[in-house]
Amino acid sequence: MSEKVETKPNALWENIKVIAQALILAMVIRTVLFQPFTIPSGSMMPTLLVGDYIFVNKFAYGYSRFSLPFSPNLFSGRIFASEPKRGDIVVFRFPPNPDVDYIKRLVGLPGDRIQVKEGVLYVNGTAVPRVPNGTFNSDYAQDPGQDVPVYRETLDNGVSFDTLDQSPVSRGDNTREFIVPDGHYFMMGDNRDNSLDSRFDVGFVPAENLVGRASVIFFSLGNDTSFREIWKWPTNMRWDRLFKGVE
Repeated sequence: MSEKVETKPNALWENIKVIAQALILAMVIRTVLFQPFTIPSGSMMPTLLVGDYIFVNKFAYGYSRFSLPFSPNLFSGRIFASEPKRGDIVVFRFPPNPDVDYIKRLVGLPGDRIQVKEGVLYVNGTAVPRVPNGTFNSDYAQDPGQDVPVYRETLDNGVSFDTLDQSPVSRGDNTREFIVPDGHYFMMGDNRDNSLDSRFDVGFVPAENLVGRASVIFFSLGNDTSFREIWKWPTNMRWDRLFKGVE
């Protein structure tokens, strides 16, 4: 009587399949759901700090070609599109060079009139209320920001956030009136005197360039600590910012 010999699958091939499946799953999540993003500059201080690592909600506004890896020109416009709200913190592709990601706060919707006068933001002719809210000190070496005045602003839809006003005479404190075209948005950094945004070279941001809405800080390292410097994590981790919602 002969015995059947059961052949076990090749262990190496099984491992390859598991790794491939994990990579595909990670790619799907990154493309469709959430994408990690690192804050590279101080333009969104005090809301977002250099060294914050955030998740960007990619389905919040629907999808464009910029939602896909390498941004293939497969279609134009957005599918499953959803209108962003005034006050959202948005990751978008820089209009003059769509290979570059930017992150700013959306302050102007299509048809809005946006202007800054003596450091105060005006939307459709009405000043956005702002009240002093203490001072801010940064641990970012290139932008120390010691004892910078903080102002709490509240938009007409109730969204409230802190902004910085380092200088009363910066070049962005008095602008012309901008009328936001259809299908475009006006973006500004919360660090008003140190942000290249729609007042300057960014200009109006097309809806197609929106990547997603900043949703949560999942990791944060201060004092210019590189992610690779693991030995510095315990002393430079911003523990109070871990898994903090972005507002």
